[in-house]
Amino acid sequence: MYRKFRFDRRVLGLALMAIGTAAAAAPVPSAPQLSARSYVLYDYHTGQVLAAKDPETPQPPASLTKIMTAYIAFDALQKGDLKLDEQITISTDAWRTGGSRSFIDPAKPVPVEVLVHGVLTQSGNDATVALAEHMAGTETAFADLMNAQAERLGLTQSHFVNSHGLPADDHYSSPLDMARLAAATVRDFPDYYPWYSLKSFSWNNITQPNRNRLLFWDKSVDGLKTGFTDAAGYCLVTSAKREDMRLIVSIMGSASDRSRFQEAQALFNWGFRFYETHRLFPAAEKRTDAPVFGGAQRSVALGLAEDTYVTVPRGKYKELAAVVEVAPRLTAPVANGSAQGTLRVKLGDELLLERPLVALEAVEEGSIFRRAVDAARLWWQE
Repeated sequence: MYRKFRFDRRVLGLALMAIGTAAAAAPVPSAPQLSARSYVLYDYHTGQVLAAKDPETPQPPASLTKIMTAYIAFDALQKGDLKLDEQITISTDAWRTGGSRSFIDPAKPVPVEVLVHGVLTQSGNDATVALAEHMAGTETAFADLMNAQAERLGLTQSHFVNSHGLPADDHYSSPLDMARLAAATVRDFPDYYPWYSLKSFSWNNITQPNRNRLLFWDKSVDGLKTGFTDAAGYCLVTSAKREDMRLIVSIMGSASDRSRFQEAQALFNWGFRFYETHRLFPAAEKRTDAPVFGGAQRSVALGLAEDTYVTVPRGKYKELAAVVEVAPRLTAPVANGSAQGTLRVKLGDELLLERPLVALEAVEEGSIFRRAVDAARLWWQE
């Protein structure tokens, strides 16, 4: 039903040819074994899990919850539904919220920008509730927004009942969901994500440092959030970028404040040392042509809808092989962007990725004569 092609170097292009000088592959040692209850080391570009322990186990996320709160705020800011200079009156409920605080004053309106930094840098529960109430009316309504966003992002092990992460029944997430949420934040909000790297923030004559100590330890780290409750233990979701590779560590249930940072640093060092991520193919670049029967043109260019990345052990890049499969009988009309084949990339016998090949242009039906000729060709091929 399908015809198969093995790409040679010319078809793969410079992306794979350029690795000819790569160093010989060294064996990848076992990943660090952490004491945390669960964790994941996640590649941002490919979504590949490089190391993990119970990454899909739902559990209390503590203040990691605020990553979702911030995601919704960033989305509203980006759409223009929320303005940084909007003045918000702080409710008594927000002011009385326990746990970490931004020390906002209910007697003085506060700009949205201050509340966002209160969420990101200070992890202030008062600022978080105030922002949620302003955006949705009540925190319960805001939790509905959180759960809708979680469903849209495919976070299947998450459910939220508040904006801040203080203990509550039926409020949970998993390390893998939190890693995916962090990746979505980096991808969707390039203008706002850098705010996570702010090392301190001052409000009401009080300066508080960012609780993510890795921002001070490792210059490649640029976000995201810490969290702690007795039920959740010490939690951390953080991201680092070295050259063109970005990794995300999500840890839940670490034993101590310091251990979560040490464990995250160990995972980063191991991941960056022994793996590499490359962009194989850019979006909308032709990978092959497919014949079209009954069309205004005889063939259609096929490519990938999005940039395609791959993560491999260092030194293994030149061993990749790519294969395309295309249906042998494409019949016009062919819609632009419609899936018409499959690209698979393998390392030895291991399938690393599989992506649909889509039509890079539309092909309309041809003339009556063209369709008659192609119908005859198909009949003779039966």
